[in-house]
Amino acid sequence: MERRNFIKNSSLIAVSVGIFGKISWNGEIFVGDDPTTTDILGPFYRPGAPVRSLLIANGTKGEVLHFSGIVYKKDGKTPMTNAMVEIWHCNENGDYDNTTDDYVYRASWKTGKDGKYNFKTILPVSYKVSQTNTRPAHIHMRISGNDHQDLITQVYFKGDSEIKNDISASNPSSLNRILETTYNTKKEKMVKFDIVLREEYPLDVAVFNKISGLYAMNDKSMAEFYRKGDQLFAKVNGQIVEALDYKGNNRFEGGMGMTVIDFELLAGGVVKAKVTELSISGKEVKTEGMKMLKYPG
Repeated sequence: MERRNFIKNSSLIAVSVGIFGKISWNGEIFVGDDPTTTDILGPFYRPGAPVRSLLIANGTKGEVLHFSGIVYKKDGKTPMTNAMVEIWHCNENGDYDNTTDDYVYRASWKTGKDGKYNFKTILPVSYKVSQTNTRPAHIHMRISGNDHQDLITQVYFKGDSEIKNDISASNPSSLNRILETTYNTKKEKMVKFDIVLREEYPLDVAVFNKISGLYAMNDKSMAEFYRKGDQLFAKVNGQIVEALDYKGNNRFEGGMGMTVIDFELLAGGVVKAKVTELSISGKEVKTEGMKMLKYPG
């Protein structure tokens, strides 16, 4: 089966279980124990965002948005204490702050016993990534907590005309992450997004130690793989591009399975990385490379 068809079919299965299976409407919100689906990390993640709930930049013309929710454990009922919620998104012009110490429209928050998070920010906008591709408005999220799998995901907004053309947002597994906006008494927009984390995949520390390092790829790029939390992060030419979950047998997968990396552990400590990924246009790209610099274990 072709990789694109596999992603499409597996996503349809996931969403059919999510909507018609364990999740139900209790009169106020959807409840259940289906884990929140993943999405791509994107090229603009920056670690170290300050802990804060107010993100609105001085002089912005963006529309105020209250973004809140509850992080639940894998049972879908128990609030997750001390979960780290990181968010980042573009400004009203479609630009990300990738360099300043102000971390504009980037923030993190630690949940309390109630599992709640709440950010006051602006509504991001859609922006062009190429001549033919435009990303719909979205907010990136990374949620990490003890004894649960770290989650990389994105939320989108209903009514956005660009959703249908976006390879991530139009994926059936994103359906429950396309959010309805409401208004508070100040006529400011509000969206709520509750999150259910999934069971943590047992980590093989020895595998992480063997594969972490710098790789020379056959497309002449330099790829760096390193551990952060219970995920494998990937940098290409110094830019963080993906966070991947360990799937066993030396395989790691990014959000929606759009990036898959298989590591081959060869004789003499030699390691080969085989990368298969879907570009934003839906084209499958394959690269491979050998580790040239090992990190201390």
